[in-house]
Amino acid sequence: MKKRKLNYRFHNPNTAEATTAYLLKVLLEVNAAKVERVIQEKVWSQEKNS
Repeated sequence: MKKRKLNYRFHNPNTAEATTAYLLKVLLEVNAAKVERVIQEKVWSQEKNS
C-alpha cells in the first residue's frame, strides 16, 4: 500500500513582524519560570563563591 504524503497549509493574515512578535511573546511566557530559575542559580553560585 502506497503512503500518502501529508500536505499542511496555514493561512496567516498577519505580517511577518507581527507573527514573530507573537511567537516571541508566547515562547517567553512559556519559558519564563525556567529562565528565572537559571538566573537565580547563577546568582546563588556567584554569591556562594564570593
